[in-house]
Parts: sequence; C-alpha cells; structure tokens
Amino acid sequence: MKRRIVMFVLVLAAFLLQSTLLQTISLASVTPNLMLVFTVSFALMRGKREGMFVGFLSGILTDVFFGGGILGVYTLLYTYTGYINGFSFRIFYDDDIKMPIILVCASDLAFHILEYVFRFLLRGRTDFFFYLGRVIIPGVIYTAILTMLCYRLLLALNRKLEKAEQRSVDSLV
Repeated sequence: MKRRIVMFVLVLAAFLLQSTLLQTISLASVTPNLMLVFTVSFALMRGKREGMFVGFLSGILTDVFFGGGILGVYTLLYTYTGYINGFSFRIFYDDDIKMPIILVCASDLAFHILEYVFRFLLRGRTDFFFYLGRVIIPGVIYTAILTMLCYRLLLALNRKLEKAEQRSVDSLV
C-alpha cells in the first residue's frame, strides 16, 4: 500500500513537472516526456503490473488535462507502454543504464507515431515527415537525455521502497 501511495505521489509530481517546468525549458516547442520515462522505468524495475499502474495514472492525468478532445487515447498509450516494457523485467539488470535508454527511446518513438495517427492523421493532417523531423526525433533525443538524469534517482527510490517492504515482511514473520 505504501508503494502505491508513493507511486501515485511520484506520478502526480512528474505530471506537475511535465506541465509546468518542462514546458518552460522546451527547445523549439519540444519537451521531454517525463511521464513516459516514469512509466518505462517502473515497468523495467517492477514488471508489467506496476508499469500498467504507472502508465494508467500517467495517461489518465494527461487525458483529463491535455486530451485534445479524445478521452482515453493517452491512457491507452501509456498503459500499453507500461505493459509492453514490463516484459523486460526479468531480463533486466538494474544498474545498466543502456537498456532503459533504449527502451525509452523505442517507446517514445512508438508513442509519438501513434499519437500522430490518433491526433493528426485522423483529422486529415498528412505531413508525417514534417512531424517526424520537427517533433518526434527531437522529442526522442530530449527524452533520452532526461532518462539519463532521472533513471538513477528512480532506481534509488525503488531500492529504498523494496528495503522498506522487506523490513515490514520480516517484522511480520
């Protein structure tokens, strides 16, 4: 229960950072996707269920506040992102930063392409290569840089929560 509360507070804090501070430091109107970094990181560290939980929270917050008229698209995208990245949980070594960066980049690329399909292509805007060059590729690079900065902090927090959970289980036995 403590982990769920901490994760909810973290997702809320990430959402607030995403919608305030990161908007002010955007480069060429491109901001990193902190919510995606959280979703992928927790999916890698904790598995499919935790990835889906963080993805669902991230998606529902994004849908409610920035949905753009279609409710549920971001919830679906973030939830599936958490679920799919959760498959790497068993083969993942925590201290290696390359795997999270690769998965965040791949997830961000897929996320932006699907976002383009749902938000622009269905409305008749068909200039994909313009969107690819101006939004998708810079966004993926910017999110990868943010992953290098945030992942170690999330890993330390996850280890601290795991130790607290282990102590509480040991005290019950």
